[in-house]
Amino acid sequence: MNRPSTGTRPSTGAGSAPAAPGSASLRVTGPLILVIAGILAVIAGLAFGGGAAPNLLLDPGPVVRWGLPVATMMKNLGAAAMLGSLMLALFALRSGARSFEIALDTASIGAAVFTVAGAVAGLFTFLQTMGVKLSAGPEFGAQLGRFLLELPLGQAWLMTVIGGAVITIAAFAFRGWTATLLTAVLAAASFIPLATQGHAGDLSGHDAAVNSLLLHTVGAATWLGGLLLLIVLRGSRTEIGSGVMAKTVAAKTASKTKKRGPKTGLTYAAIVRRYSAIALAAYIVVAISGVARSIIAVGDWAGLLTPYGGIIVAKAIVLILLGALGASYRTRLIPKIDASAPGSRGGSGPFWTLVLLELGLMGIASGLAVALARTPPPTGTEAAAVRTPAEILTGSPLPSELTPDRWLTAWNLDLIWALAAGFGVFFYLAAVHRLRRRGDAWPLHRTIFWILGMVGLVWVTGGAINAYQEYLFSVHMLGHMMLSMAIPLLLVAGAPVTLALRAIDKRGDGTRGGREWILWAVGSPFSRAVTNPFVAAAIFVLSLWAFYFTDLVRWAMTDHIGHEWMTIHFLISGYLFVLSLIGADPVPRRLPYPGRLIILIAVMATHAFFGIAIMMQSGLLVAEWFGSMGRTWGATPMQDQYVGGGVAWSVGEIPTVILAITVAILWSRSDAKAEKRSDRNADRTGDAELVEYNARLAELAEKDRRSAARTR
Repeated sequence: MNRPSTGTRPSTGAGSAPAAPGSASLRVTGPLILVIAGILAVIAGLAFGGGAAPNLLLDPGPVVRWGLPVATMMKNLGAAAMLGSLMLALFALRSGARSFEIALDTASIGAAVFTVAGAVAGLFTFLQTMGVKLSAGPEFGAQLGRFLLELPLGQAWLMTVIGGAVITIAAFAFRGWTATLLTAVLAAASFIPLATQGHAGDLSGHDAAVNSLLLHTVGAATWLGGLLLLIVLRGSRTEIGSGVMAKTVAAKTASKTKKRGPKTGLTYAAIVRRYSAIALAAYIVVAISGVARSIIAVGDWAGLLTPYGGIIVAKAIVLILLGALGASYRTRLIPKIDASAPGSRGGSGPFWTLVLLELGLMGIASGLAVALARTPPPTGTEAAAVRTPAEILTGSPLPSELTPDRWLTAWNLDLIWALAAGFGVFFYLAAVHRLRRRGDAWPLHRTIFWILGMVGLVWVTGGAINAYQEYLFSVHMLGHMMLSMAIPLLLVAGAPVTLALRAIDKRGDGTRGGREWILWAVGSPFSRAVTNPFVAAAIFVLSLWAFYFTDLVRWAMTDHIGHEWMTIHFLISGYLFVLSLIGADPVPRRLPYPGRLIILIAVMATHAFFGIAIMMQSGLLVAEWFGSMGRTWGATPMQDQYVGGGVAWSVGEIPTVILAITVAILWSRSDAKAEKRSDRNADRTGDAELVEYNARLAELAEKDRRSAARTR
């Protein structure tokens, strides 16, 4: 949808309400407090940790040494306004309303700040990294071009700036639900390039450091950006009223919305409550990822006594204070805002005082985070005198031999999937509890299947399989089979979509919550395409061949982002395939049971042929990786690859056989249900259909008898 005119816009919500006293000053004071606190924290952190100390060789000068952290902090604040505004618009505001327009305007402005500050920070990074002086000569331009196009660090900055520019335009020009969702996805993805650089790329636990840094920055941006948008909306109460005003206007306009269904007023308390829920999830992500990142960088308790450790302790104290503030306004102050009369301050005075205090603390946390990134960590960055081939390739030492006990004791936790599984289990159990509290039942076996699937996901992505999949092709293939077949079988049996649609309350104010977004996703054209049984089966089968017989497998092994993409792709492709066969969740189209069995048999045959093709390979797949680890234990790389093909052929067929048995059982139950329905119908109608059928047969027989009599 093209951006509407910026002129006078009609109100589409609960009516107009006058701006509360102090709204304009609040919109200026809040961001100002944030920026000032951040700059002061950056200066203090750099002075304490030595992050702005002059270089012994090729020092870029004080402007670059102090300007780079400040520009980086401004980039981070712009990223927060960009992502946080988009997230709050998607889950708390109403598309087409003035507040939604303001949210996207704020996101566009934040993206512009993100772009400009990112360009300045990228330039300063070039000056510091390459040790050159700023000039207008052609040689300087050539060096800058090589930095941006050839070096990974320069490429990361270039992708960040280009991504920010695209988001700036997209947030300004496109205002529909789907466009905003795609813009938010792009905004979150813009954090990825720089997360792979910096100290995260230098630490020995590279993958874990990258994951924790990415989660930390995305969580903090969502949290801070949503708070900034609340302040911006404070002074623009076009369609958002207090609780009393919203309800009054909603009652007057109820007759106009009968055809579309009734809508209630959208209040500030509702928006703040929804933001509070988002902020709570973001707080958990920030806290857990921050602890993980600190453990990787600090190493032991002695590391906390270093300047790096001191900044971490200061950040931890700020994080605890922020958690206390969030709990305070969530439990005590939000209800007071909802109960306040129109035009009155009610409980909003203390609330906004806490908001300003929270912004100040967030500014301090943002500044300390930038200073921390400029401060060398006490462990993990020292270059070993002699690096083994495995350390050169993976960044980590070669693990010990994979013995039976190591299948249970070896761990290399992937924080992204561990958090995803944790949230998945929590929300599933919360939904079951909500159903049972209102007297509805939910099958226990579905809950068990879901939890087992999530536990399996954590083990595959963080247990022995993840610890050894970089070194043994057979372990890598076992993880692939579990991700694409075993785990989806358990997750589909949990019927999460059905549970969510039954447990999540429907919103009546025109905004979209979890239920509305799930319904949109299930009914979208893309969903109808990928859940088509033939399409799902094709994706499932062709992915095997396309992945292992192209450079995709090389990308997944050598690049952390490629590995995460592989996990996502095979998990989703397996889920869609299993869903099309036995899922209880709603899908646009399902084949009859005979068609499902035919597709399943064809997939089984193709899958077995794939395993045989791997076993018959005369050359080593990704030879520069699996053949160069320098392992002195276990099978040779070629023997291990042969075992991996056997895993795909044999072990991978076990979930397929279970699928076939399940389809057969469901088919039998379907026939039994159809027979029972037929029996009940016969009992109600006195076998009217059978009597009519017999009468028809008798009529045909009589016609045959008469015809035969005439021919004699």
